[in-house]
Amino acid sequence: MTLRREVFLDHVKERGEYCTAEEAERAARVVLALLGAHLVGDVRAQLAARLPEGFALILLNPLQSAEPLRPERFVRATAAWIEGATEQTAAWDVSAVLSTVADAAGDELLAQILLQLPAGYDLLFGRPQDI
Repeated sequence: MTLRREVFLDHVKERGEYCTAEEAERAARVVLALLGAHLVGDVRAQLAARLPEGFALILLNPLQSAEPLRPERFVRATAAWIEGATEQTAAWDVSAVLSTVADAAGDELLAQILLQLPAGYDLLFGRPQDI
């Protein structure tokens, strides 16, 4: 089921404790662009189908990643793309967006997403995996 744009942004705004929907949207755009650079094939298409159209397009037209970023580098990359962000605020942004993405994806798709990412992303999605 595809989330409506307002619902998606409301979740990000609440989880990120942003003052405005614009702040939530800025975080969502950056994090989804970086995430899209790490996902391929059917998994990326399935996730895009569950996101609001504008955010799905961002996920499907990703930045090019030469190699998968480890979680801490993903957070640093997010900080670099958000004006005025620090690694600490970027970690907050990543968590707000990816936990909302995890809810939209559901457990089965999230498991497939995590298989395409380096170890440790489960924590960024707010879904620690038992090892």
